[in-house]
Amino acid sequence: MTSENNRPDADILIVGGGLSGTLLAVQLLRLPGQRRIVIVEPRPELGRGEAYSATELGHTLNGNAARMGVEPDDPEDLTRWLGEFITAGGWPESDEQHVPVAELFPPRGIFGLYVQQRLAQARTLGETYGSTVEHVRSEATDMQADDTGVRITLADGRGLSGYFGVLATGMFAAARTPQRDASALNAAAVDPWDVDAMRQLDPQGRVLIIGSGLTMVDAVVSLERAGHRGPIDVFSRHGLLPHVRRQPPAWPDFLGADHSVRSTRQLVRALREQCEQAIAQGIDWQAPLDTVRVHIPRLWSQATDRQRRQFVRHVRPWWESHHHRSPPPSAKLLERLVEEGRLKIHAASLQNVYDKAAGQVRISVRYRGEDQPTEVSGAALINSTGIQYDWRRVDKALPKQLLARGLIQPGPLALGIAADAGGAVLDAQGQVSSRLFAMGPPLRGMWWESTAVTDVALQAKALAARLAAR
Repeated sequence: MTSENNRPDADILIVGGGLSGTLLAVQLLRLPGQRRIVIVEPRPELGRGEAYSATELGHTLNGNAARMGVEPDDPEDLTRWLGEFITAGGWPESDEQHVPVAELFPPRGIFGLYVQQRLAQARTLGETYGSTVEHVRSEATDMQADDTGVRITLADGRGLSGYFGVLATGMFAAARTPQRDASALNAAAVDPWDVDAMRQLDPQGRVLIIGSGLTMVDAVVSLERAGHRGPIDVFSRHGLLPHVRRQPPAWPDFLGADHSVRSTRQLVRALREQCEQAIAQGIDWQAPLDTVRVHIPRLWSQATDRQRRQFVRHVRPWWESHHHRSPPPSAKLLERLVEEGRLKIHAASLQNVYDKAAGQVRISVRYRGEDQPTEVSGAALINSTGIQYDWRRVDKALPKQLLARGLIQPGPLALGIAADAGGAVLDAQGQVSSRLFAMGPPLRGMWWESTAVTDVALQAKALAARLAAR
C-alpha cells in the first residue's frame, strides 16, 4: 500500500503496540521533525499489549511505583501520576497496601492507563511538529525488507510500506502462544489470566500448574478471584518460588566500583559476599542484589557463549526466583495457601499430557530423584511456564516468515533475535540491516534483561534518536 507518488505509508512502521511499540512512538513524537508513524497492533488499544491488558486488580506489577516509571530521565514520573490518579478516586483499593504511593504495586491494568496517557500527551506535542501516529488494528503476518525500506503483509491481505520497520512484538507468553512442541499442554490448559473460565471449574477441584514463576503467581491470584477453594499442585524442575519483593535500603554499587567481575562464577561469588555482609549488618539481602541489575547488560554482552550457557544452565532458576520477585499482596496469598496446605510446590518435570476424560485432566511428571514418571490428575491444568523466547519454536506467522526469508537470525542461545548494540537486526548471513530494527523482549539474547519497564524505556529513547537521525 503506497500513495500515488510512491511515497511509503509511513516513515516508521512499528510491529506491536504494547509497551515497547508505544514507548518508541512516544519518544519519536517528542523529537523535533515531521514523521509519520504507523503501529500495527491487533488489540483495540495501544499501550497495553499482553502484560497490561489485565483487568483484575489482583494482577499487579511486580515492582513498586518508584521503580516502574516510563520516563528514563524522571524516575518519579509514575509515582506522581499514580498519586494524582488515586486522589481523583481512580484506585480506592490502594489503601489496602498501607504504604506510601512510591511503594505501591499498582494493578497492571492501571499501569496500562498510565502508558496510554503518556502516548496521548506525546501525540499532542507531535502535532506541533507535524508528526502523526496511526494505529492499524491488524496482525502482521509477513515482512520483506531491503535497502529501500520494509513492506508488511497484514492478516487481511493488505500491505503497508515504510522507510524503516521496528519489531516491537513484546513477549510471547507460553500459555497464549502456539508452540511447535507444546500444543498438547496449551490445548488442555486454562489461561492463567482468564478468571471467567476459572469460575466454570469445580471450586473444590484439584488444579495442576506447570511452572512456578510469576505467571504461576498470577494464576493463583486468578483462581482466588474466581472463588476456587480446592487444592493446587505446582510442578517445576527446581521447585523454586519467587521471593517476595521488599523495599531494602540503598547499598553501595559494588559492581560499578569493581569491573574485574566478568564471569558468572565471579558474579555469583561477589554477590554472595555482599549479601552476607548485608545480613551481618542487619540489612535485607535484597539491597546488594538490587544494585546488580543495571550492570547485567554489560556483563551479559561481554560474556562468552560458554559463560552464558553456564549461567542459563546453572544459575538461571535461582536468578529468576531471587530477581523476578513477587509483589507483596500476591506473595501473602501464596504464603497463606501454603500454610493452609492448599498449595504445594513439587520439584518435578512434565513428561506428558493426556487427553481429557471424565472431566479430569491427566499428566505424567517425573519427580526429582526418581527414574520413573508418575501420573497425576486434576480438575484443571494451567500452563505457567512463562515466556517463550526462542522464535524458532513460536508457531506464529510473522516469526516463521522472518526466519524463512532469512531476515532475522536467533539471538545468543536462541533467546530472541540477533541485533547490533543499537537494535539493528542481523539477517541470516550476519549482515546488519539498514532498515529493520528490534527492541524490548526480542533482544533478550543480546542483553539478558530486556523485558522490564525501565529496560524498554531506555531502549525506546535510544532507538528513537537513532531513527530520527537517519
